[in-house]
Amino acid sequence: MADRETVADTQEPDITPTADCSDCPHRDDILSAGRCEPGDTCVRAMSGRQIERFFRDNPALADDYCGDPFWERRAIAARYLSQQRLLEMLGDPDEVVRRVLAWRLPVNALAAMMNDDDREVRITVADRLPPAQLEPLANDADYLVRNTVARRLPAGRLFSMICDRDSEVRRMVARRLPQASLPLMQYDTEEAVRLVVVERMNEAQAIAMLADDDWRIRLTAVQKVPLAEVAHMLVDADEEVRAAARERFESAGSPAPSGSAINADA
Repeated sequence: MADRETVADTQEPDITPTADCSDCPHRDDILSAGRCEPGDTCVRAMSGRQIERFFRDNPALADDYCGDPFWERRAIAARYLSQQRLLEMLGDPDEVVRRVLAWRLPVNALAAMMNDDDREVRITVADRLPPAQLEPLANDADYLVRNTVARRLPAGRLFSMICDRDSEVRRMVARRLPQASLPLMQYDTEEAVRLVVVERMNEAQAIAMLADDDWRIRLTAVQKVPLAEVAHMLVDADEEVRAAARERFESAGSPAPSGSAINADA
C-alpha cells in the first residue's frame, strides 16, 4: 500500500485548462448535445486547442465570437467566419487575428492591409495579391516583404528593385530580371548577387565579368564566354580560373596560346 501511495504522490497533477460550465451560454444546447466537452472541446477555456476543437465541431457559432475580448478566441473564430464577417474585423487590434484575415480575406479586399503594422500580415498580402498589384509594396520597410514582391512581380517591372538596399532582395531580382537587362546589375556591390547575374548571362554578356574581382565570378564567366575571350585568363591570379581556361582550349581541341602570345594579345 505504501508503495502505491508513493507512486500516486509523484504523478504529475492534471493542469488541463477547464472552464466553468455553470454560466456558459452553450450549456443547455451544445453541451447537452455532446458537441463540446469540458477540458477537451470548449470555447470558454483559455486553451487554443480546446477552442479550435469547439469551432471545428461548431463552425456556425464563430460569428458570435468575432468581437470576443480574448485575442486567441477571435483569431481561431476568424478561421471559420464568412468572408463578409471577416471584412468587419479589418481593424482588429491584435496582429495574430489580422494574420488570419490576411490569409482568408477575398483578394479584392487585401489592398486595405498593405500598410498593416505587422510584417507577417504584409508578407501574406504580398504573397496573395495579383502580381500586377504588387508594385506599391516594392518600397516596404521590411526586406522579407520586398523579397516576396521581387519573387512575384512581373519580370518586366523589376527595374525599380535593381538597387534595393538588401542583397537578398537583389539576388531575387537577379534571378528573375529579363536576361537582356542583366548587365544593369553586373557591378552590384555583393559578390553573391553578381554570381547570380553571371550565371544567367549569355556568352556575350559574360565577357564583362571576366574582369570581376571575385574568382568565382571569373570562373563562371570563363566557362561561358566565346573561346576567343579566354586566352588572357590562362594567366589569371586564381588557379581554378586558369585551369578552367586551359580546359576550354582542351575541350575545343585547340592548343592553348603561349605566354608570349597571350601578352601580345593583351
